[in-house]
Amino acid sequence: MIRYHDFHHGGLTLRSTVHIPDGPAGTRWPVVVFIHGFTSNRFELPSFVGMSRLLEANGIASVRVDLSGHGESDGDFFDVTITGEIAEARSVVRAVRTSDFADVDRLGLVGMSMGGVVAGIVAAEEPGIRALCLWSPAAVAPSEIGSGYLKGRAIAAEMEEKGYFDADGYRVSPALVEDIAGLDVYGRSAAHTGPVRIIHGDKDDIAPVEYAHRYLDHYDGNAEVEVVPGADHAWGTVPHRTRLHRSTLGFFQRELR
Repeated sequence: MIRYHDFHHGGLTLRSTVHIPDGPAGTRWPVVVFIHGFTSNRFELPSFVGMSRLLEANGIASVRVDLSGHGESDGDFFDVTITGEIAEARSVVRAVRTSDFADVDRLGLVGMSMGGVVAGIVAAEEPGIRALCLWSPAAVAPSEIGSGYLKGRAIAAEMEEKGYFDADGYRVSPALVEDIAGLDVYGRSAAHTGPVRIIHGDKDDIAPVEYAHRYLDHYDGNAEVEVVPGADHAWGTVPHRTRLHRSTLGFFQRELR
């Protein structure tokens, strides 16, 4: 069953899609909350929709939410910061705990790209996240942006001229650049003690795979990195995307059921 739900945070409406397995009324299901990437939305390029349907068919509910300034949610992308996204994601998780379909003891997170960075920090700082799966986490972002570049383009001159950086048609604010550059991705993620699966392609030219391996230096033996040969950042082939989804399903079947 699919239904739509509006979350509220900081005066903004965050629109979401909820997938709930078929079963008796009042059933409490394990739930996975999805956090999309930079300039993306709750459909997400490696198909959050397909993953949610797969989870639903296997007895796991899910919530796919558009963070503010993305998709159908309120807000302007120019006002987005990673600090704000972390707060929004935590607010959504808290609201999911109060829903009529969620088993509060069996909550998981999936994060894609920059959403993976956000999910890792949320899992560490929001109590009760039982399992965490990161897809191609963009842990490279602070060092890349801190060095003055985004996707290979220099930031400063354009920011000075326009007051923003044009990232594929989205206005990146100075506040967002500063927020990402100062983000301690690994240090803030390390406190999560539940199981973590990081799935990353070795042909990812957006978020190099070596940054995924660095998570292992900060977690306390509770994380694993699955490297998929030939896969790019977008998981852009049927075999690669199928493996991504099947690995994610197997992880949550083991950890949430």
